[in-house]
Amino acid sequence: MDIPAGYTESAFFKLLGCRLHSLETGVAHVALGLAPELRNRGGKLHGGALFSLVDIAMGLACSSTHGFDQQSATIECKINYIRAVSDGEVMCTARVIHPGRRTLVVEADVMQGDKLVAKAQGTFAVL
Repeated sequence: MDIPAGYTESAFFKLLGCRLHSLETGVAHVALGLAPELRNRGGKLHGGALFSLVDIAMGLACSSTHGFDQQSATIECKINYIRAVSDGEVMCTARVIHPGRRTLVVEADVMQGDKLVAKAQGTFAVL
């Protein structure tokens, strides 16, 4: 799927330093590098930054399913943090697993290379 002409990255997407890697119908791949501002007190990638990456990728997967002319909003999301990230970049792949008329269920994996960093599932309302 080509990125739609009307697509714009949100200010928060840019603030975090996310990078859209690819977008297909129902699937989004979004990368995030470990910038110094995204570290927690222990020097690792902050869980809130990881959660934000997941939410952004899931939202893009939803938009690619129902169209960028229609909005969706997160109504529920659960994440399991598997391993800490000390350096480099992570890639989030979000997939719509149920494209309903009113809600979409989405799952996401955050990977660093071949290592699973986090696993999430969320529900989005179609507005």
